[in-house]
Amino acid sequence: MSLGDIKTYPRKAQIEGGEIELRLMGAKDEKAVAAFAKALPVHDLLFLPRDITQAKVLKAWIAESERGGMTSLIAVKGKEVVGCAAIVTDPLSWSPHVGEIRVVTSSSVRGEGVGRVLTHAAFSLALSSGLEKLVVQMTVDQKGGIALFEGLGFKAEALLRDHVRDKSGKKHDIVVLGHDVAKVWSQMQAFGLPSAVG
Repeated sequence: MSLGDIKTYPRKAQIEGGEIELRLMGAKDEKAVAAFAKALPVHDLLFLPRDITQAKVLKAWIAESERGGMTSLIAVKGKEVVGCAAIVTDPLSWSPHVGEIRVVTSSSVRGEGVGRVLTHAAFSLALSSGLEKLVVQMTVDQKGGIALFEGLGFKAEALLRDHVRDKSGKKHDIVVLGHDVAKVWSQMQAFGLPSAVG
């Protein structure tokens, strides 16, 4: 069973704090995702282009996910949403071959592996979708998240100074990491690795 196969969801995953369920986000999850978003520290939301604590933004996100315009996973522990991941693409842009991965987790489960499980699941789904390049962005102080993506082969591509402003007016830098999937895949093929691991 591949993490990259969307048909394998919902599925269970073990974390340090027990077990979580990963599933595709849908309209039935709106109330639980809203509660999750509102409980997040504002700083954790700054790398997202829109404020998911706003009802209209959340509704648009769910509608886009259900329509198939993006893939969104949620991590559920008990009955509580403790994390979300999304793979965002824009087939009508000049970059239809590029996908952005966004991952955010609840403060209550930090250090338990929820972020790692969601990141690996989103990365695997993005790879299986045929995207040629993946990007992720976050504030520069999110050292754990940066290290996690670097461990998957992402490399820093840009630093956007004073790129986002929080509700108090303070500006923050954003780092953009990229992963050239097509280049890595062609290198693996040159060394015969896909057939060895496939």
